[in-house]
Amino acid sequence: MPGEPSFWMFDFFGKVMPIFFAVIIGIIILSAGRGLLQWGRNNKQAVLTVDSRIVSKRTEINQHHHHEPNDHMSSRTNTTYYITFEVESGDRMEFTVNGQEYGLCAEGDSGRLTFQGTRFKGFERNMRFAREAGSEARYRDYGQF
Repeated sequence: MPGEPSFWMFDFFGKVMPIFFAVIIGIIILSAGRGLLQWGRNNKQAVLTVDSRIVSKRTEINQHHHHEPNDHMSSRTNTTYYITFEVESGDRMEFTVNGQEYGLCAEGDSGRLTFQGTRFKGFERNMRFAREAGSEARYRDYGQF
């Protein structure tokens, strides 16, 4: 109405908040779209199995703190596991793996890597001891001293 003072705060929130929410929704849609595109690209790729060697392992730890009513604080930790493989050509590829696979692998392990695009499918380790024990194994007879 004419003559009434304008409340600038209501004008500010009335104009800025819808833009803010639109930007947040846009970021969410963009992230989901990128994930779906990568998923589709991976599905179109052939599943490959190649000889490889593990050259490094790393983890990424994210911790989130939440303040709850009554001054309680809770936290949540998420660990992401990564393994870098080197193939015969010298190319290196890093894959996200689960904790069990991460724990079973060690740097220097060699074997057969199976993957599809950027998706890790599995790693079958070569058994070092089985290969070394072939014809070179010597068994000592402890009964003859």
